[in-house]
Amino acid sequence: MRIAYLDCNSGISGDMTLGALVDAGVELAAIQAGIDSLGMAGVRLVAEEVKRAGFRATKIRVEHEPEHAHRHLHHITDMIDGGALTDQQKDLAKRMFTRLGEAEAKVHGTTIRKVHFHEVGAVDSIADVVGSAIGWCLLGVDRVVCSPIPTGHGTIEIAHGRVSIPAPATAELLTGVPLAASNVEAELTTPTGAAIAVTIADEFGALPPMKIDRIGCGAGDRDFQEQPNVLRLLVGTAEGATASDTVWVLETNLDDTSGELIGHCTELLLAAGALDVYTCAIQMKKNRPGVLLSVLCRSGDVDAMQSILFRETSTLGVRRWRADRQKLERRPHVVETAFGPIDGKLVRLPDGSLRFSPEFESCRQASDRARVALRDVYEAASRAFDPSAATEPR
Repeated sequence: MRIAYLDCNSGISGDMTLGALVDAGVELAAIQAGIDSLGMAGVRLVAEEVKRAGFRATKIRVEHEPEHAHRHLHHITDMIDGGALTDQQKDLAKRMFTRLGEAEAKVHGTTIRKVHFHEVGAVDSIADVVGSAIGWCLLGVDRVVCSPIPTGHGTIEIAHGRVSIPAPATAELLTGVPLAASNVEAELTTPTGAAIAVTIADEFGALPPMKIDRIGCGAGDRDFQEQPNVLRLLVGTAEGATASDTVWVLETNLDDTSGELIGHCTELLLAAGALDVYTCAIQMKKNRPGVLLSVLCRSGDVDAMQSILFRETSTLGVRRWRADRQKLERRPHVVETAFGPIDGKLVRLPDGSLRFSPEFESCRQASDRARVALRDVYEAASRAFDPSAATEPR
């Protein structure tokens, strides 16, 4: 399994993320091509090697003509949708900006459609966020772990005046994320950096067991006396047949919500990024039959999941806690059958053996095309799997 670790000892920003990705081997030209397709004339990414507190790192500068446009979220998402990006890159970029919009809307007491992006709607911020989304997709990792994040301290000047660090939107984005102490009087983590971190990170914590293949260092603007102003990106492989991560479990008991509403809520939770949603029949007070609704999600999605539960069900409270889990390594795999190619997942078990699991939707489509029983397609896919010809998951 390919794994990336973000060492945010000096915080995280959009340009630091871009610098770390390029320094780790992502082609700047590929990121530039994606930025060029957004329709922002004359925007150029420039990389240079710099030193921060004596350590080398890559600094990315966004060069562009002066502008005074303030954009709404839909302006930015339209730019992304119209760009020559992959579906994965578009989805990641839009999720990053949506998180920014949700945070700005909450701190300003408005709706996400009415949010007026100031700093994060500028050309350089758009290039940082979209470029980072492109870079992460090109990096091609299966799991991202991020260290606890320091914000710095003091005050900064933003479009709405002087505010304390962390800036309001940054603090909102980092709700539920472990923060690290810092004695640096500066803004170490920006709203764009926070949005990137909470969108891509599967887990926040210490460096996981891994074999490091390469390290990328992205430089921030300033050179601090206290420490190197550098974001480190460690890329490698997780050793062993299983990998661990941390998820959140949200649960609520329902005895006065209809099955139709629970089903609708389940669909909304999955569409919003839940890792899994499931129900269990329970017996509640006064001998009422009820439903236990459980949600598994990443740390950055907890608030969104909780909001859906409160909005779409009659619940008055949601329980939540962190849970550690072990996962088998897996990757997509295709087998050829008499009914056509069947997609599935190839996993490696702890004893080293390989197992193929056909995907339901692929089997169902083949079943419909061939007008045969679904179980016949499953059995054919299982027989078609040849462990000796399969490439092991990584």
